[in-house]
Amino acid sequence: MSKKLRKQDALDYHEKGRPGKIEVIPSKETKTQRDLALAYSPGVAEPCLEIEKNPNDSYKYTAKGNLVGVISNGTAVLGLGDIGALASKPVMEGKGLLFKIYADIDVFDIELDEKNVDKFVEVVKSIAPTFGGINLEDLKAPECFEIEERLKEALDIPVMHDDQHGTAIISAAALLNAVEIQEKKIEDIRIVVSGAGASSIACNELYIKLGATRKNIMMFDSKGPINKDREGLEKQRAAFASEEKYETLAEAMVGADVFIGLSVGGIVKPEMIKSMAPKPIVFALANPNPEIDYPTAIATRDDLIMATGRSDYPNQVNNVLGFPYIFRGALDVRSTKINDEMKLAAVHALADLAKKQVPDVINMVYQKKSLNFGADYIIPKPMDPRLLSTVAPAVAKAAMDSGVARMPITDWAQYENQLKMRLGHDDNILRVIHNKARQYQKKVVFAEAENMKILKAAQFAYDEEICVPILLGNRKRIEKIAEEYHIDLGDIEIINPKSDEQEGRREEFGKLFYEKRKRKGFNAYEAKKIMRERNYFGCMMVEHGYADAIVTGLTRKYPDAIRPALQVIGPAEQGQKIAGMYVMLSKRGPICFADTTINEFPSAEDLVDITVLASNSLKSLNLKPRVAMLSYSNFGSSDLPEARKVKKAVQLLHEQHPDLVVEGEVQGSIAFNKEILNENYPYCNLVDEAPNVLIFPNLSAGNIAYHLMMEMAEAEAVGPILLGMKKSVHVLQLGSTVRQIVNIVAIAAADAHIKQKQAKASEA
Repeated sequence: MSKKLRKQDALDYHEKGRPGKIEVIPSKETKTQRDLALAYSPGVAEPCLEIEKNPNDSYKYTAKGNLVGVISNGTAVLGLGDIGALASKPVMEGKGLLFKIYADIDVFDIELDEKNVDKFVEVVKSIAPTFGGINLEDLKAPECFEIEERLKEALDIPVMHDDQHGTAIISAAALLNAVEIQEKKIEDIRIVVSGAGASSIACNELYIKLGATRKNIMMFDSKGPINKDREGLEKQRAAFASEEKYETLAEAMVGADVFIGLSVGGIVKPEMIKSMAPKPIVFALANPNPEIDYPTAIATRDDLIMATGRSDYPNQVNNVLGFPYIFRGALDVRSTKINDEMKLAAVHALADLAKKQVPDVINMVYQKKSLNFGADYIIPKPMDPRLLSTVAPAVAKAAMDSGVARMPITDWAQYENQLKMRLGHDDNILRVIHNKARQYQKKVVFAEAENMKILKAAQFAYDEEICVPILLGNRKRIEKIAEEYHIDLGDIEIINPKSDEQEGRREEFGKLFYEKRKRKGFNAYEAKKIMRERNYFGCMMVEHGYADAIVTGLTRKYPDAIRPALQVIGPAEQGQKIAGMYVMLSKRGPICFADTTINEFPSAEDLVDITVLASNSLKSLNLKPRVAMLSYSNFGSSDLPEARKVKKAVQLLHEQHPDLVVEGEVQGSIAFNKEILNENYPYCNLVDEAPNVLIFPNLSAGNIAYHLMMEMAEAEAVGPILLGMKKSVHVLQLGSTVRQIVNIVAIAAADAHIKQKQAKASEA
C-alpha cells in the first residue's frame, strides 16, 4: 500500500463508528403509534393487496423503483482474485456507496456463497422481486457471460455486469474522442488487445457496435495470440479468433493504430509504442499498474493519446462515470433491460460531454487552469457534476426509443432539474477545498504540535500534499508522541519557539510586536517574552512571511486562541468585522452558518458585514451565495427590536450589494419550504432556489443551530472558518477530530492563496 494510503488508515475507516460503509434508514415518519400502525400492521395490508392486484404498484408503494441489488460471489474481486463471497463484502458495500453518492440510488449488497452457475442464477431469480435493477459484480469469466445472459432473459428489470460493460462504455467514449482528435476513422483503425477476460470481450464488442471492424482486432491472452489455430476457446474468445499469424504482442503492435490493455502491468515496452502507426492511441487500463506507465509512454511518442485507469494521470477510464447514471436512467423509466441502445447512448453522452466547456469547479478539483477537449482530456472527470443530468437522461431516452421503458418521461427539463436536485448542486465542496489547497502547497503552522490529533492531521496533510506543515513545540515531546502513535512525520519541519536556536527570531518578532502593541499594554520586555508562546510566535511567522497560515485552538478556549491572531495580524481592513462561519454538509448540499463564534449581539450594520464576508467566502469556491437573513419573524410580521434589526440589515444589503441574492427577515423553516413560499410569499427571492448562506441575528442562535444540526441532523460541520482576517488564521473548535482538523488545514491553505492574491492586486 502506498505511503499516502496506509493499511491501518483503510482498516480504521471501515471500522470506526458504525462498522462498514452503508446503512438503511427509514424514509417515512415513525414517531407515533399511528405511524407504526400505518408502516406495519394493520396499515401495511392495504399496499400489499394493491400490489397483489397489480404488481406494478410495487413501484408506487415500496422502495423497489430506487433499489439496486449489487450481487457477487467473490470469484474475481478487483485485483485480488477469488477471495470468496464474504471477503468481497467491503467492495460490494463500496459499490453501494458510489451508487448513493453519485446517483442517489439505494443498494442492498448481496454476497452469494455459490459458484455453480445454475444455482447462482436461480438464487438471483428468486430474490429479484426485491429490486428495481441488478448490478452483477466481480464474477469470474467465462461464467459471468452465462450468468448475465440468463438473468437478462429471465428477469423484467435491468441487469448489468459492470465489470464487462462499465469499462466498455467508458473506454468506448474515450476511444471515439481519441479517434476524432487523431483524425482517424473507427472503421479503419487496427486494434491490438492485451487481455481477453470479461471486460476485454465486452469492450471490443462495443467498439464493433460503434463501427470498428472485427477483422481489424488482434487479441492476446496469457497463453498468446487468439487466432484460428487456437483450440479449446470458449465462444466469447472464439468470436475474436483472428486470421493473422502474429506470434507476439510486440509483433502485432507494429503499425497498429490502437492498443487496448486489460491485462497486467509492465508488459508493453517503449519500443513497442515507437513501432505503432502515426498518431497512436494507447489505453493501458490494467490497475493499479498499467501495461506501460504514463510518463514512459508520453516520453516515447509526442503524437500519442493515452488513457489509464489511474486518477493521477489524464484520461482516467473510471467505471464510476457510467454505472450510477446508467442505472439512474433505467430506473427512472422503469426499464425492463439495459440494452445495447442504452449503452451506446451512454457512450455518446460521455463523449459529447467531454467536448463541452468545463465548469471552473472541476478545474479547481483537478488542479487545472483550464481543461479543454484534446489529447489530455478525452473523457469527463468523475467529479463532474453534469454527469448525472447528462448521462441518465440519454439512457432514459434510449430506453424509451427502444421500447423497453414502462414509464416514459414527458417533461425532460423537469426531469433534468429533478436529477440536479437529488444530490444538491454543490456536494463536492470538500473535494474542491482540498484540491485547491493541493494546488498551492502553502506553509501552514500547527501551533499545538504536542498533541496526537494535531500530529495525525499534520501527517495526513503532508502525505496528501494539502500543505507544507510546520510544527511548533518541543521536538523530543513531539517525536515521543509520534513514536507512541506510529505517526510518520517524515521530514516535516519542527520549531520550538522556546529553544536557544530561536533566540534571534524571538528578538526580531519581539521588536516588531512591541512596535505594534506598545500603546496597547505591552512593554519591550513583555513583547519579547510573549514570543515564547507558540500562538504568538506562529502568528508572527504568518504576519512576516515565514509561513502562509496558522491553525490553532484545539486545546484552549476560542477567545484565548484567537487573541494572539487579533493582536498580531488583525482584520483585513481597519474597523472591519471579524466573523466565524461553519459550512454544514447536509443532504441539501453545503449550507453556511454565520456568525457562529465571534459577534455576540451584532447590529444591523454588523449583520451586513457578516453577510458580505460569508458570501465572499462562498464565491471564492465558485459557488453563488443565496442568503437567508433569519429571524423569528417573516417579512415584517413582528415589530420587536430584533426583527427590526434583521429587516434593516436586509434593506442595507439590497441598497449596498444589489448583486447579492438576499432575503429576509424569514424564519428558518420557511426559508427552505418552497410550498409555503410560493403560496404566501411569491415575491421572495428564495422561491426558485433554497438558501445556502444563513445569517443569524445573534451568536447564540447561530451557535445553537449549527450544533443541533451537527448532532441531530447528522450533518458534517466544516469549521469554524474565521472570516475577515488580513492573513489566513483559523481557530479549531475544542476537541475537533482529526478529520475536522484536516478540513480546517485545507481551508487555511486555500484561504492563504486567496488573501495573498488579493494583497498583490491591491498593491498593484
